[in-house]
Amino acid sequence: MKSLLISKVFPPETGGSGRWFWEIYRRLPKEEYAIIAGDHPNAADFDQSHDLQLHRIPLTFPDWGYFSWNGYQQYKSAVKEITNCLPLSEFNCIHAGSLLPDGWVARLLAKKFQLPLIVYMHGEETCYANSSRQLRWMSERILKDADCVVANSFNTERILRENWSLPADKINVLHPGVDCEQLVPAQRDDQIRDRYGWKGRKVILTVGRLQERKGQDILIQALPTLVRSFPEVIYAIVGDGADFERLNHLVQELSLQEYVQFFRDFNDEQIRDCYQQCDLFVLPNRQVGEDIEGFGMVLLEAQACGKGVIAGNSGGTSETMKVGETGHLVDCDTPDALCELIVSSLQDEETLKAMGQQGRDWVLEKFDWHKLSLEAKSLFEQTRRH
Repeated sequence: MKSLLISKVFPPETGGSGRWFWEIYRRLPKEEYAIIAGDHPNAADFDQSHDLQLHRIPLTFPDWGYFSWNGYQQYKSAVKEITNCLPLSEFNCIHAGSLLPDGWVARLLAKKFQLPLIVYMHGEETCYANSSRQLRWMSERILKDADCVVANSFNTERILRENWSLPADKINVLHPGVDCEQLVPAQRDDQIRDRYGWKGRKVILTVGRLQERKGQDILIQALPTLVRSFPEVIYAIVGDGADFERLNHLVQELSLQEYVQFFRDFNDEQIRDCYQQCDLFVLPNRQVGEDIEGFGMVLLEAQACGKGVIAGNSGGTSETMKVGETGHLVDCDTPDALCELIVSSLQDEETLKAMGQQGRDWVLEKFDWHKLSLEAKSLFEQTRRH
Protein backbone atom coordinates (compact mmCIF):
# COMPACT_ATOMS: atom_id res chain seq x y z
CA MET A 1 0.00 0.00 0.00
CA LYS A 2 1.07 3.56 -0.73
CA SER A 3 0.83 7.07 0.64
CA LEU A 4 0.21 10.11 -1.55
CA LEU A 5 1.69 13.57 -0.97
CA ILE A 6 -0.15 16.53 -2.55
CA SER A 7 1.95 19.71 -2.57
CA LYS A 8 1.65 22.85 -4.68
CA VAL A 9 5.23 23.78 -3.70
CA PHE A 10 7.85 21.29 -4.82
CA PRO A 11 11.18 21.67 -6.62
CA PRO A 12 12.15 23.19 -8.93
CA GLU A 13 9.93 25.83 -7.32
CA THR A 14 11.92 27.44 -4.53
CA GLY A 15 10.67 27.52 -0.97
CA GLY A 16 11.46 25.92 2.36
CA SER A 17 8.44 23.61 2.38
CA GLY A 18 9.21 22.26 -1.10
CA ARG A 19 12.81 21.60 -0.09
CA TRP A 20 11.55 19.81 3.03
CA PHE A 21 9.32 17.48 1.03
CA TRP A 22 12.01 16.78 -1.56
CA GLU A 23 14.58 15.86 1.06
CA ILE A 24 12.20 13.67 3.07
CA TYR A 25 10.28 11.83 0.36
CA ARG A 26 13.28 11.06 -1.84
CA ARG A 27 14.73 9.16 1.13
CA LEU A 28 11.60 7.06 1.69
CA PRO A 29 10.91 3.74 -0.11
CA LYS A 30 10.01 4.74 -3.69
CA GLU A 31 7.43 2.00 -4.06
CA GLU A 32 5.48 3.21 -1.00
CA TYR A 33 5.06 6.90 -1.85
CA ALA A 34 3.70 8.92 -4.76
CA ILE A 35 3.63 12.70 -5.17
CA ILE A 36 1.22 15.10 -6.84
CA ALA A 37 3.12 18.38 -7.29
CA GLY A 38 2.28 21.75 -8.77
CA ASP A 39 3.26 22.64 -12.31
CA HIS A 40 6.42 24.66 -12.95
CA PRO A 41 8.05 25.94 -16.18
CA ASN A 42 11.26 24.02 -15.43
CA ALA A 43 9.58 20.89 -14.11
CA ALA A 44 10.42 18.68 -17.11
CA ASP A 45 14.16 19.14 -16.69
CA PHE A 46 14.01 18.68 -12.93
CA ASP A 47 11.87 15.55 -13.13
CA GLN A 48 14.45 13.86 -15.33
CA SER A 49 16.90 14.07 -12.44
CA HIS A 50 15.03 11.79 -10.01
CA ASP A 51 13.15 8.48 -9.86
CA LEU A 52 10.24 9.50 -7.64
CA GLN A 53 6.71 8.52 -8.65
CA LEU A 54 5.69 12.11 -9.31
CA HIS A 55 2.86 13.65 -11.33
CA ARG A 56 2.38 17.34 -12.09
CA ILE A 57 -1.00 19.09 -12.18
CA PRO A 58 -2.03 22.78 -11.96
CA LEU A 59 -2.29 23.69 -8.27
CA THR A 60 -1.76 27.45 -8.46
CA PHE A 61 -5.34 28.60 -7.89
CA PRO A 62 -6.24 32.29 -8.29
CA ASP A 63 -8.78 31.90 -5.49
CA TRP A 64 -8.43 29.36 -2.69
CA GLY A 65 -12.10 29.64 -1.73
CA TYR A 66 -14.37 26.67 -2.51
CA PHE A 67 -17.80 28.30 -2.45
CA SER A 68 -17.79 30.12 -5.75
CA TRP A 69 -18.27 28.65 -9.20
CA ASN A 70 -14.61 29.17 -10.18
CA GLY A 71 -13.34 27.94 -6.84
CA TYR A 72 -15.49 24.82 -6.93
CA GLN A 73 -14.42 24.05 -10.49
CA GLN A 74 -10.69 24.36 -9.78
CA TYR A 75 -10.86 21.97 -6.82
CA LYS A 76 -13.12 19.59 -8.75
CA SER A 77 -10.66 19.63 -11.66
CA ALA A 78 -7.69 18.88 -9.36
CA VAL A 79 -9.50 15.93 -7.76
CA LYS A 80 -10.44 14.58 -11.20
CA GLU A 81 -6.87 14.87 -12.52
CA ILE A 82 -5.47 13.05 -9.50
CA THR A 83 -7.99 10.20 -9.71
CA ASN A 84 -7.32 9.89 -13.45
CA CYS A 85 -3.55 9.56 -13.10
CA LEU A 86 -3.40 7.40 -9.95
CA PRO A 87 -5.31 4.28 -8.83
CA LEU A 88 -6.26 5.60 -5.39
CA SER A 89 -7.65 2.20 -4.39
CA GLU A 90 -3.99 1.23 -3.94
CA PHE A 91 -3.37 4.02 -1.42
CA ASN A 92 -3.95 4.01 2.31
CA CYS A 93 -3.02 7.54 3.35
CA ILE A 94 -2.97 11.07 1.91
CA HIS A 95 -0.51 13.80 2.94
CA ALA A 96 -1.31 17.47 2.35
CA GLY A 97 1.76 19.69 1.93
CA SER A 98 -0.03 22.76 3.29
CA LEU A 99 -3.38 23.83 4.66
CA LEU A 100 -4.61 25.51 1.44
CA PRO A 101 -5.06 24.68 -1.32
CA ASP A 102 -3.34 21.30 -0.82
CA GLY A 103 -5.29 20.44 2.32
CA TRP A 104 -8.71 20.97 0.76
CA VAL A 105 -7.86 18.85 -2.28
CA ALA A 106 -6.49 16.14 0.03
CA ARG A 107 -9.55 16.35 2.29
CA LEU A 108 -11.91 15.84 -0.65
CA LEU A 109 -9.95 12.77 -1.74
CA ALA A 110 -9.62 11.40 1.79
CA LYS A 111 -13.38 11.60 2.28
CA LYS A 112 -14.14 10.13 -1.13
CA PHE A 113 -11.85 7.12 -0.65
CA GLN A 114 -12.11 6.84 3.16
CA LEU A 115 -8.38 7.40 3.72
CA PRO A 116 -6.51 8.82 6.71
CA LEU A 117 -5.23 12.37 6.24
CA ILE A 118 -1.94 13.94 7.34
CA VAL A 119 -1.63 17.75 7.04
CA TYR A 120 1.59 19.77 7.24
CA MET A 121 1.51 23.15 8.98
CA HIS A 122 4.38 25.63 8.49
CA GLY A 123 3.28 28.55 10.69
CA GLU A 124 2.50 31.20 8.08
CA GLU A 125 -0.84 29.53 7.22
CA THR A 126 -2.43 31.28 10.18
CA CYS A 127 -2.11 34.53 8.21
CA TYR A 128 -3.97 33.58 5.05
CA ALA A 129 -6.39 31.22 6.83
CA ASN A 130 -7.71 34.17 8.83
CA SER A 131 -7.98 36.49 5.82
CA SER A 132 -11.64 35.57 5.26
CA ARG A 133 -14.40 33.70 7.05
CA GLN A 134 -14.56 31.21 4.18
CA LEU A 135 -10.84 30.33 4.34
CA ARG A 136 -11.00 30.13 8.14
CA TRP A 137 -13.97 27.75 7.91
CA MET A 138 -12.22 25.60 5.30
CA SER A 139 -9.04 25.48 7.39
CA GLU A 140 -10.96 24.45 10.49
CA ARG A 141 -12.64 21.61 8.57
CA ILE A 142 -9.28 20.38 7.24
CA LEU A 143 -7.66 20.38 10.69
CA LYS A 144 -10.72 18.76 12.28
CA ASP A 145 -10.74 15.92 9.72
CA ALA A 146 -6.98 15.37 9.76
CA ASP A 147 -5.81 12.25 11.56
CA CYS A 148 -2.40 13.82 12.17
CA VAL A 149 -1.09 17.39 11.85
CA VAL A 150 2.65 17.78 11.30
CA ALA A 151 3.98 21.06 12.72
CA ASN A 152 7.35 22.32 11.53
CA SER A 153 8.25 23.79 14.93
CA PHE A 154 7.14 23.89 18.54
CA ASN A 155 6.03 27.46 17.91
CA THR A 156 3.67 26.24 15.18
CA GLU A 157 2.48 23.49 17.53
CA ARG A 158 1.69 26.13 20.16
CA ILE A 159 -0.30 28.21 17.64
CA LEU A 160 -2.31 25.14 16.65
CA ARG A 161 -3.19 24.44 20.28
CA GLU A 162 -3.86 27.99 21.41
CA ASN A 163 -5.40 29.60 18.30
CA TRP A 164 -7.02 26.61 16.62
CA SER A 165 -7.96 24.54 19.70
CA LEU A 166 -6.30 21.46 18.25
CA PRO A 167 -5.69 18.68 20.80
CA ALA A 168 -2.02 18.13 21.58
CA ASP A 169 -2.21 14.39 20.83
CA LYS A 170 -3.19 15.19 17.23
CA ILE A 171 -0.02 17.25 16.57
CA ASN A 172 3.45 15.92 15.87
CA VAL A 173 6.48 18.21 15.54
CA LEU A 174 8.87 17.34 12.72
CA HIS A 175 11.58 19.90 12.12
CA PRO A 176 12.94 20.54 8.63
CA GLY A 177 16.60 19.71 8.23
CA VAL A 178 19.80 19.93 6.21
CA ASP A 179 21.74 17.80 3.76
CA CYS A 180 24.93 17.76 5.81
CA GLU A 181 26.84 15.94 3.08
CA GLN A 182 26.21 18.68 0.51
CA LEU A 183 26.26 21.73 2.78
CA VAL A 184 29.67 21.68 4.43
CA PRO A 185 32.17 24.30 5.61
CA ALA A 186 34.78 25.42 3.07
CA GLN A 187 37.93 27.50 3.10
CA ARG A 188 37.80 31.06 1.85
CA ASP A 189 38.04 30.95 -1.95
CA ASP A 190 38.99 34.26 -3.55
CA GLN A 191 38.18 32.95 -7.00
CA ILE A 192 34.58 32.17 -6.01
CA ARG A 193 34.25 35.41 -4.10
CA ASP A 194 35.52 37.35 -7.09
CA ARG A 195 32.95 35.59 -9.30
CA TYR A 196 30.15 37.02 -7.16
CA GLY A 197 31.68 40.46 -6.78
CA TRP A 198 32.81 39.88 -3.20
CA LYS A 199 36.57 40.33 -3.55
CA GLY A 200 37.79 42.47 -0.66
CA ARG A 201 34.26 42.81 0.72
CA LYS A 202 32.69 41.90 4.07
CA VAL A 203 29.66 39.82 3.00
CA ILE A 204 26.34 39.67 4.83
CA LEU A 205 24.02 37.08 3.29
CA THR A 206 20.28 36.47 3.34
CA VAL A 207 18.70 33.54 1.49
CA GLY A 208 14.93 33.38 1.21
CA ARG A 209 11.81 34.40 -0.63
CA LEU A 210 11.46 38.15 -1.15
CA GLN A 211 8.48 38.87 1.07
CA GLU A 212 7.84 41.36 3.82
CA ARG A 213 8.12 39.02 6.81
CA LYS A 214 11.66 37.99 5.76
CA GLY A 215 12.82 41.50 6.64
CA GLN A 216 15.35 42.17 3.87
CA ASP A 217 14.12 45.77 3.91
CA ILE A 218 15.11 46.16 7.56
CA LEU A 219 18.69 45.15 6.84
CA ILE A 220 18.80 47.43 3.80
CA GLN A 221 17.73 50.30 6.07
CA ALA A 222 20.55 49.36 8.47
CA LEU A 223 23.22 49.55 5.76
CA PRO A 224 23.94 53.31 5.83
CA THR A 225 25.01 52.92 9.48
CA LEU A 226 26.82 49.64 8.81
CA VAL A 227 28.82 51.25 6.03
CA ARG A 228 30.26 53.74 8.50
CA SER A 229 31.79 50.86 10.50
CA PHE A 230 32.57 48.65 7.50
CA PRO A 231 33.01 50.65 4.27
CA GLU A 232 33.71 47.39 2.41
CA VAL A 233 30.45 45.71 3.48
CA ILE A 234 28.07 44.22 0.88
CA TYR A 235 24.63 42.72 1.43
CA ALA A 236 23.87 39.73 -0.85
CA ILE A 237 20.19 38.80 -1.13
CA VAL A 238 19.51 35.39 -2.70
CA GLY A 239 15.92 34.61 -3.66
CA ASP A 240 12.97 35.93 -5.61
CA GLY A 241 9.42 36.94 -4.84
CA ALA A 242 6.72 39.57 -4.94
CA ASP A 243 8.71 42.06 -2.83
CA PHE A 244 11.55 42.56 -5.34
CA GLU A 245 10.33 45.85 -6.79
CA ARG A 246 9.80 47.41 -3.36
CA LEU A 247 13.21 46.26 -2.12
CA ASN A 248 14.98 47.42 -5.25
CA HIS A 249 13.28 50.80 -5.01
CA LEU A 250 14.45 51.10 -1.39
CA VAL A 251 18.03 50.41 -2.49
CA GLN A 252 17.78 53.14 -5.14
CA GLU A 253 16.15 55.56 -2.72
CA LEU A 254 18.98 55.13 -0.18
CA SER A 255 21.68 55.18 -2.92
CA LEU A 256 22.94 51.77 -1.82
CA GLN A 257 23.50 50.21 -5.26
CA GLU A 258 27.17 49.68 -4.41
CA TYR A 259 26.28 47.78 -1.24
CA VAL A 260 23.34 45.52 -2.20
CA GLN A 261 23.15 42.60 -4.64
CA PHE A 262 20.07 40.64 -5.74
CA PHE A 263 20.63 37.08 -6.96
CA ARG A 264 17.16 35.96 -8.02
CA ASP A 265 17.77 32.71 -9.88
CA PHE A 266 20.67 30.92 -8.19
CA ASN A 267 20.83 27.12 -8.29
CA ASP A 268 21.73 24.90 -5.33
CA GLU A 269 25.44 24.94 -6.10
CA GLN A 270 25.56 28.73 -6.25
CA ILE A 271 23.58 29.02 -3.03
CA ARG A 272 26.03 26.65 -1.35
CA ASP A 273 28.88 28.89 -2.56
CA CYS A 274 27.16 31.84 -0.92
CA TYR A 275 26.74 30.08 2.40
CA GLN A 276 30.34 28.93 2.39
CA GLN A 277 31.91 32.23 1.35
CA CYS A 278 29.83 34.79 3.26
CA ASP A 279 31.08 36.32 6.50
CA LEU A 280 27.74 36.37 8.34
CA PHE A 281 24.27 34.99 7.64
CA VAL A 282 21.27 37.07 8.66
CA LEU A 283 17.54 36.33 8.39
CA PRO A 284 16.01 39.58 9.69
CA ASN A 285 12.48 38.18 9.93
CA ARG A 286 9.67 39.83 11.83
CA GLN A 287 5.94 39.33 12.25
CA VAL A 288 3.75 41.22 9.79
CA GLY A 289 0.15 41.09 10.94
CA GLU A 290 -0.32 37.37 11.54
CA ASP A 291 2.36 36.39 9.02
CA ILE A 292 5.33 34.78 10.79
CA GLU A 293 8.46 32.80 9.98
CA GLY A 294 7.41 29.29 10.95
CA PHE A 295 10.95 27.90 11.30
CA GLY A 296 13.76 29.11 9.03
CA MET A 297 15.51 26.28 7.19
CA VAL A 298 18.07 28.68 5.73
CA LEU A 299 19.42 29.26 9.23
CA LEU A 300 20.19 25.55 9.49
CA GLU A 301 21.81 25.54 6.05
CA ALA A 302 24.09 28.43 6.96
CA GLN A 303 25.12 26.73 10.22
CA ALA A 304 25.80 23.50 8.33
CA CYS A 305 28.34 25.51 6.32
CA GLY A 306 29.98 26.70 9.53
CA LYS A 307 28.54 30.20 9.68
CA GLY A 308 27.30 32.09 12.69
CA VAL A 309 23.75 33.33 12.22
CA ILE A 310 21.45 36.15 13.27
CA ALA A 311 17.65 35.96 13.06
CA GLY A 312 14.61 37.95 14.10
CA ASN A 313 13.11 36.95 17.43
CA SER A 314 9.69 36.01 16.10
CA GLY A 315 8.12 32.77 14.93
CA GLY A 316 10.09 29.55 15.24
CA THR A 317 13.61 30.78 14.45
CA SER A 318 14.87 30.17 18.01
CA GLU A 319 14.47 26.43 17.36
CA THR A 320 17.06 26.53 14.57
CA MET A 321 19.98 27.49 16.81
CA LYS A 322 21.57 27.33 20.23
CA VAL A 323 20.84 30.92 21.10
CA GLY A 324 24.01 32.71 22.17
CA GLU A 325 26.23 29.80 21.08
CA THR A 326 25.57 29.21 17.39
CA GLY A 327 23.52 32.32 16.66
CA HIS A 328 21.69 35.34 18.02
CA LEU A 329 18.10 36.57 18.03
CA VAL A 330 17.23 40.25 17.80
CA ASP A 331 14.17 42.46 17.35
CA CYS A 332 13.97 43.21 13.62
CA ASP A 333 10.94 45.51 13.64
CA THR A 334 13.39 48.40 13.24
CA PRO A 335 17.00 48.46 11.95
CA ASP A 336 18.75 49.85 15.03
CA ALA A 337 19.17 46.75 17.22
CA LEU A 338 19.92 44.60 14.18
CA CYS A 339 22.61 47.01 13.02
CA GLU A 340 24.25 47.07 16.44
CA LEU A 341 24.35 43.27 16.63
CA ILE A 342 25.78 42.89 13.10
CA VAL A 343 28.53 45.41 13.86
CA SER A 344 29.55 43.65 17.09
CA SER A 345 29.46 40.25 15.36
CA LEU A 346 31.64 41.31 12.43
CA GLN A 347 34.11 43.03 14.75
CA ASP A 348 34.67 39.86 16.81
CA GLU A 349 35.91 37.43 14.14
CA GLU A 350 37.14 34.80 16.61
CA THR A 351 33.77 34.51 18.33
CA LEU A 352 32.02 34.44 14.97
CA LYS A 353 34.27 31.60 13.82
CA ALA A 354 33.61 29.64 17.02
CA MET A 355 29.87 30.11 16.58
CA GLY A 356 30.13 28.66 13.09
CA GLN A 357 32.02 25.61 14.31
CA GLN A 358 29.48 24.97 17.07
CA GLY A 359 26.67 25.53 14.56
CA ARG A 360 27.99 22.78 12.31
CA ASP A 361 28.10 20.35 15.26
CA TRP A 362 24.58 21.37 16.33
CA VAL A 363 23.09 20.76 12.90
CA LEU A 364 24.84 17.40 12.50
CA GLU A 365 23.44 16.27 15.84
CA LYS A 366 19.85 17.45 15.43
CA PHE A 367 18.91 18.19 11.83
CA ASP A 368 20.52 15.81 9.37
CA TRP A 369 17.97 14.77 6.74
CA HIS A 370 18.74 11.07 7.08
CA LYS A 371 17.79 11.12 10.76
CA LEU A 372 14.69 13.23 10.14
CA SER A 373 13.50 11.03 7.27
CA LEU A 374 13.53 8.02 9.62
CA GLU A 375 11.42 9.97 12.11
CA ALA A 376 8.99 10.91 9.33
CA LYS A 377 8.76 7.31 8.10
CA SER A 378 7.93 6.11 11.60
CA LEU A 379 5.20 8.74 12.00
CA PHE A 380 3.66 7.96 8.61
CA GLU A 381 3.56 4.24 9.31
CA GLN A 382 2.00 4.83 12.73
CA THR A 383 -0.73 7.02 11.20
CA ARG A 384 -1.49 4.44 8.51
CA ARG A 385 -1.82 1.68 11.10
CA HIS A 386 -4.07 3.86 13.22
